[in-house]
Amino acid sequence: MVGSPHEGLHRFSQKDPAGFTRTLQHVLHIPIPEPRDFAVLNADLTEIEPIERRVDTLLRAETDEGVYLLVVEAQGARDDDKRSSWAYYLSYLYAKYRWEPVLIVLTQSRATARWAARPIRLGLPGWHSLTVRPLVLSPENVPLITSEEEARRDVFLAAFSAMTHGKGPGAAAILRPLAAALETTDSDSAVMIAQFVESCLVDAQAKQIWKELMMPINYFFRHEVAEQVREEGREEGREEGRTEDRAAMTLRILEWRGITVPDFVRYRVEACSDLDQLEIWAQRAVHASRAEDLFADDRG
Repeated sequence: MVGSPHEGLHRFSQKDPAGFTRTLQHVLHIPIPEPRDFAVLNADLTEIEPIERRVDTLLRAETDEGVYLLVVEAQGARDDDKRSSWAYYLSYLYAKYRWEPVLIVLTQSRATARWAARPIRLGLPGWHSLTVRPLVLSPENVPLITSEEEARRDVFLAAFSAMTHGKGPGAAAILRPLAAALETTDSDSAVMIAQFVESCLVDAQAKQIWKELMMPINYFFRHEVAEQVREEGREEGREEGRTEDRAAMTLRILEWRGITVPDFVRYRVEACSDLDQLEIWAQRAVHASRAEDLFADDRG
């Protein structure tokens, strides 16, 4: 279980390096060669025992133009000690492997992104012995994926967008199209993506919305968070409690999406005691254009 935005941001690149490379090409508009193969390498760069130096994620990317090392660092806030560490990482890796190292910094903070993007220049003014230019992915350049069509076209980018914008109010706008895109994704990948997205949502409302969006999707019931939610419901020991929770969740999804809920819709949902029927309405709430669409295919 990924438990923090720091872990989620860099470990996500390990799960789908090809998707991560596409995202770099899309966001940064730089000619990164298309990799043929990837390998996750040991991130421990310790050389002298008392000094531990460890990158967050280290990927080897084999391309037609040679082998590159992608040094992926998740950065929550400004840390001036990191600038010397980053210069060390690249020098050490090049000396050890003789492969070109590329430093990529991931952050949810615009201020941290501007700090991280500053070149690191070592040597004389105007004659630098070493220059480090980090590539930075942040809310400043990672697009907000707010359409279902775009989310389905590149699920990794849509998920990474939600993770990168997870600290701000923009996170909520990305979640519904991403949830719809995950319905077309194989179950194992969808569960993995759902977990990483959840770990990066800092806003409490966005995190709650994400859990509610995931609950109506069948595959997600295998995810440990959803299982925990269901188990908590079972522990309440009463069918009435579960139907009330599901009814409330259905109405919250509609309200979060900005859909007006007429009194007759609210009454019908809250009065329903059939858990299976409420499950159907909860799934429809994710895509409904009007509150009345919950009942579109129901008889009576």
